[in-house]
Amino acid sequence: MEGNPWSVRTVDTILRQADGEGVHPEIARRWAYVPGMMLMAIARTGDVYNKEAYFDFMKRHMDLFVQEDGSIRGYRIEEYNLDQINQGKNLFALRAKFPDSRYEKASHTLAAQLISQPRTTDGGFWHKKVYPFQMWLDGLYMSSPFLAQYAKTYNRPELFDEVAHQLLLVERRTRDPKTGLLYHGWDEAKEQVWADPESGRSPHFWSRALGWYAMALVDSLEFFPVDHPQRGTIIGIFERLSRALARWQEKESGLWLQVLDQGFREGNYLETSGSSMFIYALAKGVRLQYLEQPSRPVAERAYAGLIQRFVEVNDTGVHLHSICHGAGLSDDRNGSYEYYISEQVVSDAQIGVAPFILASLEMERLLDSL
Repeated sequence: MEGNPWSVRTVDTILRQADGEGVHPEIARRWAYVPGMMLMAIARTGDVYNKEAYFDFMKRHMDLFVQEDGSIRGYRIEEYNLDQINQGKNLFALRAKFPDSRYEKASHTLAAQLISQPRTTDGGFWHKKVYPFQMWLDGLYMSSPFLAQYAKTYNRPELFDEVAHQLLLVERRTRDPKTGLLYHGWDEAKEQVWADPESGRSPHFWSRALGWYAMALVDSLEFFPVDHPQRGTIIGIFERLSRALARWQEKESGLWLQVLDQGFREGNYLETSGSSMFIYALAKGVRLQYLEQPSRPVAERAYAGLIQRFVEVNDTGVHLHSICHGAGLSDDRNGSYEYYISEQVVSDAQIGVAPFILASLEMERLLDSL
Protein backbone atom coordinates (compact mmCIF):
# COMPACT_ATOMS: atom_id res chain seq x y z
CA MET A 1 0.00 0.00 0.00
CA GLU A 2 2.85 2.38 0.82
CA GLY A 3 3.86 4.36 -2.24
CA ASN A 4 0.32 4.53 -3.62
CA PRO A 5 -1.44 7.91 -3.69
CA TRP A 6 -3.47 8.84 -0.61
CA SER A 7 -6.78 8.37 -2.42
CA VAL A 8 -5.93 4.76 -3.32
CA ARG A 9 -4.48 3.98 0.10
CA THR A 10 -7.61 5.26 1.82
CA VAL A 11 -10.01 3.46 -0.52
CA ASP A 12 -8.08 0.24 0.05
CA THR A 13 -8.53 0.77 3.80
CA ILE A 14 -12.31 1.00 3.33
CA LEU A 15 -12.45 -2.06 1.08
CA ARG A 16 -10.58 -4.15 3.63
CA GLN A 17 -13.38 -3.45 6.11
CA ALA A 18 -15.87 -5.38 3.94
CA ASP A 19 -17.06 -8.88 4.83
CA GLY A 20 -16.29 -12.09 2.94
CA GLU A 21 -18.85 -11.21 0.26
CA GLY A 22 -17.35 -7.79 -0.32
CA VAL A 23 -20.11 -5.92 1.53
CA HIS A 24 -19.22 -3.10 3.90
CA PRO A 25 -21.63 -3.22 6.86
CA GLU A 26 -21.82 0.54 7.32
CA ILE A 27 -22.22 1.42 3.65
CA ALA A 28 -24.80 -1.34 3.19
CA ARG A 29 -26.92 -0.31 6.16
CA ARG A 30 -29.18 2.19 4.44
CA TRP A 31 -29.71 4.49 1.47
CA ALA A 32 -28.26 7.75 2.77
CA TYR A 33 -26.06 10.68 1.87
CA VAL A 34 -22.85 9.57 3.62
CA PRO A 35 -22.69 6.06 2.07
CA GLY A 36 -23.57 7.68 -1.25
CA MET A 37 -20.66 10.08 -0.98
CA MET A 38 -18.29 7.29 0.01
CA LEU A 39 -19.35 5.15 -2.95
CA MET A 40 -18.87 8.10 -5.30
CA ALA A 41 -15.40 8.77 -3.89
CA ILE A 42 -14.44 5.11 -4.34
CA ALA A 43 -15.79 4.90 -7.89
CA ARG A 44 -14.11 8.15 -8.95
CA THR A 45 -10.79 6.92 -7.59
CA GLY A 46 -11.25 3.72 -9.57
CA ASP A 47 -11.98 5.73 -12.68
CA VAL A 48 -8.84 7.87 -12.37
CA TYR A 49 -6.52 4.98 -11.48
CA ASN A 50 -8.21 2.32 -13.64
CA LYS A 51 -9.15 0.05 -10.75
CA GLU A 52 -12.19 -1.95 -11.81
CA ALA A 53 -12.60 -3.43 -8.33
CA TYR A 54 -13.49 0.01 -7.00
CA PHE A 55 -16.32 0.44 -9.48
CA ASP A 56 -17.51 -3.10 -8.75
CA PHE A 57 -17.61 -2.24 -5.06
CA MET A 58 -19.80 0.78 -5.78
CA LYS A 59 -22.14 -1.24 -8.01
CA ARG A 60 -22.43 -4.06 -5.48
CA HIS A 61 -23.61 -1.65 -2.80
CA MET A 62 -25.91 0.34 -5.08
CA ASP A 63 -27.57 -2.89 -6.21
CA LEU A 64 -28.47 -3.65 -2.60
CA PHE A 65 -30.93 -0.75 -2.87
CA VAL A 66 -31.85 -0.23 -6.53
CA GLN A 67 -34.35 -2.98 -7.34
CA GLU A 68 -34.97 -4.55 -10.75
CA ASP A 69 -38.04 -2.37 -11.29
CA GLY A 70 -36.04 0.78 -10.54
CA SER A 71 -37.51 1.33 -7.09
CA ILE A 72 -35.11 2.19 -4.27
CA ARG A 73 -35.27 0.16 -1.09
CA GLY A 74 -35.70 2.40 1.95
CA TYR A 75 -36.39 5.55 -0.08
CA ARG A 76 -39.67 7.40 0.47
CA ILE A 77 -40.43 10.26 -1.87
CA GLU A 78 -43.14 11.59 0.44
CA GLU A 79 -40.47 12.61 2.97
CA TYR A 80 -39.11 15.18 0.49
CA ASN A 81 -35.71 14.82 2.10
CA LEU A 82 -32.86 16.34 0.08
CA ASP A 83 -30.35 14.11 1.87
CA GLN A 84 -31.92 11.13 0.09
CA ILE A 85 -30.90 12.44 -3.33
CA ASN A 86 -27.14 12.28 -2.81
CA GLN A 87 -26.63 8.54 -3.21
CA GLY A 88 -28.42 8.79 -6.54
CA LYS A 89 -25.41 10.57 -8.05
CA ASN A 90 -23.88 7.11 -8.54
CA LEU A 91 -26.74 6.11 -10.85
CA PHE A 92 -25.31 8.07 -13.78
CA ALA A 93 -22.03 6.14 -13.84
CA LEU A 94 -23.94 2.87 -13.56
CA ARG A 95 -26.29 3.77 -16.41
CA ALA A 96 -23.34 4.74 -18.61
CA LYS A 97 -21.67 1.38 -18.10
CA PHE A 98 -24.59 -1.05 -17.90
CA PRO A 99 -27.63 -1.17 -20.23
CA ASP A 100 -29.97 -1.76 -17.30
CA SER A 101 -33.11 0.38 -17.15
CA ARG A 102 -33.27 0.15 -13.37
CA TYR A 103 -30.66 2.90 -12.98
CA GLU A 104 -32.46 5.23 -15.35
CA LYS A 105 -35.80 4.63 -13.62
CA ALA A 106 -34.28 5.31 -10.21
CA SER A 107 -32.80 8.57 -11.52
CA HIS A 108 -36.22 9.65 -12.79
CA THR A 109 -37.74 8.90 -9.37
CA LEU A 110 -35.23 11.12 -7.58
CA ALA A 111 -35.59 13.90 -10.14
CA ALA A 112 -39.36 13.74 -9.71
CA GLN A 113 -38.88 14.42 -6.01
CA LEU A 114 -36.85 17.55 -6.71
CA ILE A 115 -39.29 18.84 -9.31
CA SER A 116 -42.15 18.53 -6.80
CA GLN A 117 -40.09 19.48 -3.71
CA PRO A 118 -41.90 21.85 -1.29
CA ARG A 119 -40.47 25.36 -1.60
CA THR A 120 -40.05 28.69 0.09
CA THR A 121 -41.98 31.65 -1.31
CA ASP A 122 -39.09 32.53 -3.62
CA GLY A 123 -38.71 28.95 -4.84
CA GLY A 124 -36.02 27.54 -2.58
CA PHE A 125 -36.16 23.81 -1.84
CA TRP A 126 -37.13 22.97 1.74
CA HIS A 127 -34.36 20.86 3.25
CA LYS A 128 -36.90 18.23 4.29
CA LYS A 129 -40.67 18.11 4.64
CA VAL A 130 -40.17 17.92 8.42
CA TYR A 131 -38.04 21.11 8.21
CA PRO A 132 -40.59 23.42 6.53
CA PHE A 133 -39.53 26.77 5.08
CA GLN A 134 -35.85 25.99 5.78
CA MET A 135 -32.89 25.98 3.42
CA TRP A 136 -29.63 24.48 4.67
CA LEU A 137 -26.31 24.71 2.83
CA ASP A 138 -26.04 20.92 3.12
CA GLY A 139 -29.05 20.46 0.86
CA LEU A 140 -27.44 22.25 -2.06
CA TYR A 141 -24.73 19.59 -2.26
CA MET A 142 -27.25 16.79 -1.93
CA SER A 143 -29.47 18.03 -4.75
CA SER A 144 -27.85 20.52 -7.13
CA PRO A 145 -25.09 18.41 -8.74
CA PHE A 146 -27.54 15.53 -9.15
CA LEU A 147 -30.08 17.75 -10.90
CA ALA A 148 -27.39 19.34 -13.09
CA GLN A 149 -26.10 15.96 -14.21
CA TYR A 150 -29.66 14.76 -14.74
CA ALA A 151 -30.35 17.82 -16.91
CA LYS A 152 -27.29 17.09 -19.04
CA THR A 153 -27.83 13.32 -19.24
CA TYR A 154 -31.52 13.46 -20.15
CA ASN A 155 -31.50 16.71 -22.15
CA ARG A 156 -33.62 18.75 -19.75
CA PRO A 157 -32.08 22.22 -20.17
CA GLU A 158 -34.78 23.93 -18.12
CA LEU A 159 -33.45 22.12 -15.05
CA PHE A 160 -30.18 24.05 -15.29
CA ASP A 161 -32.27 27.14 -14.56
CA GLU A 162 -33.58 25.41 -11.44
CA VAL A 163 -30.09 24.48 -10.26
CA ALA A 164 -28.86 28.03 -10.79
CA HIS A 165 -31.86 29.42 -8.92
CA GLN A 166 -31.20 27.22 -5.88
CA LEU A 167 -27.47 27.99 -5.74
CA LEU A 168 -27.95 31.74 -6.13
CA LEU A 169 -30.91 31.97 -3.77
CA VAL A 170 -29.27 30.27 -0.81
CA GLU A 171 -26.18 32.44 -1.22
CA ARG A 172 -28.30 35.57 -1.23
CA ARG A 173 -30.20 34.44 1.86
CA THR A 174 -27.22 33.24 3.92
CA ARG A 175 -24.12 35.26 2.93
CA ASP A 176 -22.62 37.68 5.42
CA PRO A 177 -20.97 40.56 3.52
CA LYS A 178 -18.61 41.38 6.39
CA THR A 179 -16.90 37.96 6.52
CA GLY A 180 -17.79 36.65 3.07
CA LEU A 181 -18.99 33.45 4.75
CA LEU A 182 -22.41 31.77 4.60
CA TYR A 183 -24.53 30.89 7.60
CA HIS A 184 -25.53 27.23 7.97
CA GLY A 185 -29.27 27.70 7.46
CA TRP A 186 -32.12 30.09 6.73
CA ASP A 187 -35.69 29.87 7.99
CA GLU A 188 -38.11 31.84 5.84
CA ALA A 189 -40.76 31.64 8.56
CA LYS A 190 -38.31 32.94 11.21
CA GLU A 191 -39.90 30.55 13.70
CA GLN A 192 -37.05 28.16 14.55
CA VAL A 193 -35.16 28.56 17.82
CA TRP A 194 -31.97 29.05 15.83
CA ALA A 195 -33.37 31.64 13.41
CA ASP A 196 -32.58 35.32 13.72
CA PRO A 197 -35.94 37.09 14.17
CA GLU A 198 -35.13 39.62 11.45
CA SER A 199 -33.12 37.69 8.84
CA GLY A 200 -34.13 34.09 9.59
CA ARG A 201 -30.47 33.06 9.47
CA SER A 202 -28.76 30.68 11.86
CA PRO A 203 -26.13 32.39 14.03
CA HIS A 204 -22.77 30.84 13.00
CA PHE A 205 -20.52 29.75 10.16
CA TRP A 206 -20.02 25.99 10.43
CA SER A 207 -17.13 24.73 8.33
CA ARG A 208 -18.77 21.57 7.00
CA ALA A 209 -21.94 23.39 6.00
CA LEU A 210 -19.90 25.80 3.92
CA GLY A 211 -17.92 22.84 2.62
CA TRP A 212 -21.11 21.26 1.32
CA TYR A 213 -21.94 24.49 -0.51
CA ALA A 214 -18.45 24.88 -2.00
CA MET A 215 -18.65 21.34 -3.37
CA ALA A 216 -22.16 21.99 -4.67
CA LEU A 217 -20.87 24.90 -6.72
CA VAL A 218 -17.95 23.12 -8.36
CA ASP A 219 -19.78 19.83 -8.92
CA SER A 220 -22.80 21.58 -10.48
CA LEU A 221 -20.66 23.78 -12.72
CA GLU A 222 -19.06 20.68 -14.19
CA PHE A 223 -22.31 19.89 -16.03
CA PHE A 224 -23.47 23.41 -16.97
CA PRO A 225 -23.52 24.42 -20.63
CA VAL A 226 -20.87 27.07 -21.28
CA ASP A 227 -23.52 29.35 -22.77
CA HIS A 228 -25.96 29.15 -19.86
CA PRO A 229 -26.80 32.74 -18.80
CA GLN A 230 -26.22 32.04 -15.09
CA ARG A 231 -22.98 30.08 -15.43
CA GLY A 232 -20.83 33.19 -15.09
CA THR A 233 -22.78 34.31 -12.04
CA ILE A 234 -22.23 30.94 -10.35
CA ILE A 235 -18.51 31.08 -11.15
CA GLY A 236 -18.44 34.59 -9.68
CA ILE A 237 -19.99 33.32 -6.45
CA PHE A 238 -17.44 30.51 -6.37
CA GLU A 239 -14.57 32.99 -6.84
CA ARG A 240 -15.91 35.22 -4.08
CA LEU A 241 -16.24 32.25 -1.75
CA SER A 242 -12.69 31.11 -2.55
CA ARG A 243 -11.38 34.51 -1.45
CA ALA A 244 -13.30 34.22 1.82
CA LEU A 245 -11.85 30.75 2.40
CA ALA A 246 -8.34 32.09 1.86
CA ARG A 247 -9.05 34.86 4.36
CA TRP A 248 -10.30 32.47 7.06
CA GLN A 249 -7.69 29.76 6.54
CA GLU A 250 -5.86 29.20 9.83
CA LYS A 251 -2.37 30.50 9.17
CA GLU A 252 -0.19 28.02 11.04
CA SER A 253 -1.87 24.77 10.00
CA GLY A 254 -3.40 25.82 6.68
CA LEU A 255 -6.69 24.23 7.77
CA TRP A 256 -10.06 25.61 8.79
CA LEU A 257 -11.74 25.71 12.18
CA GLN A 258 -15.01 24.06 13.18
CA VAL A 259 -16.61 27.51 13.60
CA LEU A 260 -14.84 29.41 10.89
CA ASP A 261 -14.60 32.95 12.24
CA GLN A 262 -14.02 32.28 15.94
CA GLY A 263 -10.28 31.63 15.95
CA PHE A 264 -9.04 29.46 18.79
CA ARG A 265 -11.80 30.55 21.12
CA GLU A 266 -12.18 28.00 23.90
CA GLY A 267 -13.47 24.74 22.44
CA ASN A 268 -12.90 25.56 18.77
CA TYR A 269 -10.68 23.18 16.82
CA LEU A 270 -9.27 22.37 13.40
CA GLU A 271 -11.91 20.22 11.71
CA THR A 272 -10.99 17.82 8.92
CA SER A 273 -14.24 17.07 7.08
CA GLY A 274 -14.91 20.71 6.28
CA SER A 275 -11.23 21.30 5.51
CA SER A 276 -11.24 18.33 3.11
CA MET A 277 -14.32 19.71 1.36
CA PHE A 278 -12.64 23.09 0.89
CA ILE A 279 -9.48 21.45 -0.46
CA TYR A 280 -11.58 19.41 -2.90
CA ALA A 281 -13.59 22.39 -4.11
CA LEU A 282 -10.57 24.68 -4.52
CA ALA A 283 -8.40 22.07 -6.23
CA LYS A 284 -11.16 21.02 -8.61
CA GLY A 285 -12.04 24.65 -9.26
CA VAL A 286 -8.45 25.39 -10.28
CA ARG A 287 -8.17 22.20 -12.36
CA LEU A 288 -11.35 23.01 -14.30
CA GLN A 289 -10.34 26.68 -14.56
CA TYR A 290 -13.30 28.12 -12.67
CA LEU A 291 -10.88 29.62 -10.14
CA GLU A 292 -7.71 31.62 -10.66
CA GLN A 293 -4.30 30.25 -9.68
CA PRO A 294 -4.18 32.04 -6.26
CA SER A 295 -6.55 29.34 -4.98
CA ARG A 296 -3.96 26.67 -5.74
CA PRO A 297 -1.49 27.46 -2.91
CA VAL A 298 -4.43 27.74 -0.51
CA ALA A 299 -5.43 24.17 -1.35
CA GLU A 300 -1.84 22.90 -1.34
CA ARG A 301 -1.09 24.39 2.07
CA ALA A 302 -4.30 23.02 3.52
CA TYR A 303 -3.68 19.55 2.13
CA ALA A 304 -0.12 19.46 3.47
CA GLY A 305 -1.38 20.51 6.90
CA LEU A 306 -4.13 17.90 6.82
CA ILE A 307 -1.72 15.06 6.03
CA GLN A 308 0.87 16.22 8.54
CA ARG A 309 -1.45 16.80 11.48
CA PHE A 310 -4.44 14.50 11.19
CA VAL A 311 -3.68 11.52 8.94
CA GLU A 312 -2.19 8.42 10.52
CA VAL A 313 -1.12 5.14 8.92
CA ASN A 314 -0.84 1.86 10.80
CA ASP A 315 -1.28 -1.86 10.15
CA THR A 316 -5.01 -1.43 9.49
CA GLY A 317 -4.55 1.33 6.94
CA VAL A 318 -5.16 5.07 6.72
CA HIS A 319 -6.93 6.89 9.55
CA LEU A 320 -8.31 10.43 9.70
CA HIS A 321 -8.77 12.29 12.97
CA SER A 322 -10.58 15.44 14.20
CA ILE A 323 -13.90 14.87 12.43
CA CYS A 324 -17.10 16.48 13.70
CA HIS A 325 -19.41 13.46 13.87
CA GLY A 326 -22.59 15.35 13.05
CA ALA A 327 -24.37 18.67 13.42
CA GLY A 328 -27.68 20.13 12.33
CA LEU A 329 -30.38 22.63 13.18
CA SER A 330 -33.52 21.81 15.17
CA ASP A 331 -35.20 22.51 18.51
CA ASP A 332 -32.35 20.89 20.45
CA ARG A 333 -29.61 21.98 18.01
CA ASN A 334 -29.77 25.75 18.25
CA GLY A 335 -26.83 26.68 16.03
CA SER A 336 -24.95 28.43 18.83
CA TYR A 337 -21.18 28.39 19.14
CA GLU A 338 -21.54 26.19 22.20
CA TYR A 339 -23.65 23.76 20.20
CA TYR A 340 -21.18 23.35 17.33
CA ILE A 341 -18.22 22.71 19.63
CA SER A 342 -20.25 20.28 21.78
CA GLU A 343 -20.80 17.73 19.02
CA GLN A 344 -18.62 14.64 19.27
CA VAL A 345 -15.17 14.75 17.62
CA VAL A 346 -14.20 11.35 16.20
CA SER A 347 -11.76 9.50 13.97
CA ASP A 348 -12.49 7.59 10.76
CA ALA A 349 -16.15 8.59 10.40
CA GLN A 350 -17.09 8.25 6.75
CA ILE A 351 -18.47 11.78 6.72
CA GLY A 352 -14.83 12.86 7.01
CA VAL A 353 -13.09 10.02 5.19
CA ALA A 354 -15.15 10.35 1.99
CA PRO A 355 -14.31 14.07 1.57
CA PHE A 356 -10.67 13.24 2.34
CA ILE A 357 -10.61 10.71 -0.51
CA LEU A 358 -12.19 13.26 -2.85
CA ALA A 359 -9.76 15.98 -1.73
CA SER A 360 -6.80 13.63 -2.20
CA LEU A 361 -7.99 12.63 -5.65
CA GLU A 362 -8.39 16.25 -6.75
CA MET A 363 -4.97 17.23 -5.39
CA GLU A 364 -3.43 14.26 -7.20
CA ARG A 365 -5.18 15.24 -10.44
CA LEU A 366 -4.14 18.87 -10.02
CA LEU A 367 -0.49 17.93 -9.49
CA ASP A 368 -0.66 15.56 -12.46
CA SER A 369 -1.87 18.40 -14.69
CA LEU A 370 1.38 20.35 -14.29
